[in-house]
Amino acid sequence: MGWFTKADPSAAADPRHCVVSVLEAAGSGSVGAAVLLTRDHLLTCAHVVNDALGRGPFDLRHPGDDTIAVTLHGSALTVRRDTRVAHWIPARRRDGAPGVPGAEDHEWLGDLAVLRLLDTGPGGQAPLPQWLPMAVGQSLRAWHSTGHSHSFADVRVKSCDEVIGYVDGDATGMAIGPSYSGGPLWSVGDNAVVGIVAGHVMPPHDPSSGRPLPYSSQHIARRSWGIPWQRIEAELRAAGAAGLFEAPAPDPDDPAYELLLDLLDRQMPASGLRIEYACAVAELCGYGVHDTLSAPTTEEFAALLVTEPRALSALTEVLRRREPTAVPQLLAVGRVSPVPRLLSPREHRKLTRYVDNLPAPLRARLPEVTRAALPLAATGSGHHTVNELLDDLERLPGDSRGDADGLRVPGLLRVVEYLAAIAPSAPQASLRLWTVSVVDRLGIPTASLMERRTDAEEWARAQRERTAPARVTARVERSGPGRYGLRVWCDEGAGPRQTSLDAQTPRSGAEAARELLKVLESLYRAAPDRGRPVLELLVDRDGLNLPVDEWGITGTDGAPCAFAPDELPGVLGAEFPVVITCPELLHRHERFHPDWRHRWRLLDSDTLVTFDDPAQGRSEVYGALLADKDAVRVAVDVPPRSRDEIVQTCLMMGVPVVMWDRSPAGRSHALARLSPVPVHILPEGTRAYRAMSLGSPGQYPGRPVLAWSDADRSMPRLQLAEPQENA
Repeated sequence: MGWFTKADPSAAADPRHCVVSVLEAAGSGSVGAAVLLTRDHLLTCAHVVNDALGRGPFDLRHPGDDTIAVTLHGSALTVRRDTRVAHWIPARRRDGAPGVPGAEDHEWLGDLAVLRLLDTGPGGQAPLPQWLPMAVGQSLRAWHSTGHSHSFADVRVKSCDEVIGYVDGDATGMAIGPSYSGGPLWSVGDNAVVGIVAGHVMPPHDPSSGRPLPYSSQHIARRSWGIPWQRIEAELRAAGAAGLFEAPAPDPDDPAYELLLDLLDRQMPASGLRIEYACAVAELCGYGVHDTLSAPTTEEFAALLVTEPRALSALTEVLRRREPTAVPQLLAVGRVSPVPRLLSPREHRKLTRYVDNLPAPLRARLPEVTRAALPLAATGSGHHTVNELLDDLERLPGDSRGDADGLRVPGLLRVVEYLAAIAPSAPQASLRLWTVSVVDRLGIPTASLMERRTDAEEWARAQRERTAPARVTARVERSGPGRYGLRVWCDEGAGPRQTSLDAQTPRSGAEAARELLKVLESLYRAAPDRGRPVLELLVDRDGLNLPVDEWGITGTDGAPCAFAPDELPGVLGAEFPVVITCPELLHRHERFHPDWRHRWRLLDSDTLVTFDDPAQGRSEVYGALLADKDAVRVAVDVPPRSRDEIVQTCLMMGVPVVMWDRSPAGRSHALARLSPVPVHILPEGTRAYRAMSLGSPGQYPGRPVLAWSDADRSMPRLQLAEPQENA
């Protein structure tokens, strides 16, 4: 046995703590189980992950960046963690036929998933078990995914062909059943895990009713099957995940190995120093050590540095505080080997956590940010996840711009600076502090990083100016039955300018729609790359439910329009994003303007509050919004009799984004579809819903309204009443 050990398996006093609960997407119920492979990785069945995500059990699609919540049951503490799929081996038919397993398939291959813990903070750490092959005759124990002590089921291996192991349960006690899948099969005699639960052979059912047939002694009773460790290991190796359970040998052709031998001999001649630094690196990289009384040989230490990707960076992190003069030499040697990675384990965990905590729309822009930050870099394509792209970026040596000493800012750090430039203030500060700490460890001048930060800020500013859609603002006022006054301003980015449209002539809804479409189409043709212009309607409180977005198929308050055979309707809300703003309510209580600006600055957080209780009134909504001053959007899903009061309260209290449904039905189909849409694309998402409702009104029955109050835009000069303060 070498001085460094790949893992530190423990013979748990209570092996049920090896059971990790995999939780359903909505709620805290468990759908299956998992077991730790390493300190940072869990093993479970792919069908358990699909179940957690609400998908079919044999869905082949990689879950991508979807998070799967788990619960780890430590001896003293239970904690909830988020995970993402690191290795995905979906179920496949054992007979090699194409397609996924079906009702006729009782056995299948694959069906494995390795989950990576996104946060490995203290507390609730489940024990790391030993793994051994499954063999006929072993007495095993399995637990329900909750890990409750009473839920154990005792079974014995009756058959194992290295691919599938069949186990039969005792006649008394608990039987393996639903939610046991993915959990460890614990060998009592070997004190180790020998596989995971995969399925249960159910007694026959009546083909017409689906109910179990009356019990017969000929029926199968308490037979389940699991995936043996020998197949798990083979499948993971084939998927490129062998590094999870074995320490690779150094490449004899790696030039860094001999250089590191010499460097370690010079920097750590005393065995005490090697013990100190080797123990620190082992702890940072998740390795165990054979003992702490004898030192590792120089060969063992050098081998670790050219086989464990983050070990060399971890060593430089330790040396930077104690022997900073040794760091540049280590980094220089590391650059001649293909193995060492840029980031230490601590730096990598921090970056992963910061990126994972970003709003989903911002994470989705990482490929765009990468192209902007590194336009000439040949990064990989077709990545499943954001983390895979970050790993690819970590391998890039630099951004081809160095200082006088030739030190270059790594490409990954440049990308992170560009990402920080478009992030909200809190995550921006975290990302920037992270890049400063990394360049400090690498010995790169801070001035070089500041140059890249300036580049990033200039790019972000240009992006905001270039990509912001043009906006048409229209003041709509009733001027008689079915007639409306209309004043229109255009804003291409330099501020609102009033058009020459005749504002004195009252118009019908259809006529107003035609006038607005002319202005919108003109802006769209002039700059199609900026996307469809947004139509912002300025209304008073009585016009909040005015169906302007429907004008084109309806005219005066819902009256249908007639069209010539070759004429298209031109529906405002289907062709262009339509939002409303109510200056009367927004400015009625100016003491809430600081809250409005605060919420608008947090728009990227996408924090949603839903009011769906008809019994709630102004007082309840007032209290809820005062308690949650970080809420940036509200969905109001109540009947019309209480809806308007809630909507108006939200607008008066400075909520920037408020959604509701004009239709008189019960629960809103539109709000259910639009609430998960990221806030920045909500105007476009609402437009798409309105368009689909034209073609399939039965499937899309909603009439969504979107109020949008931008705290960064200047409002056209209007004749408004003086702001009032109610006592």
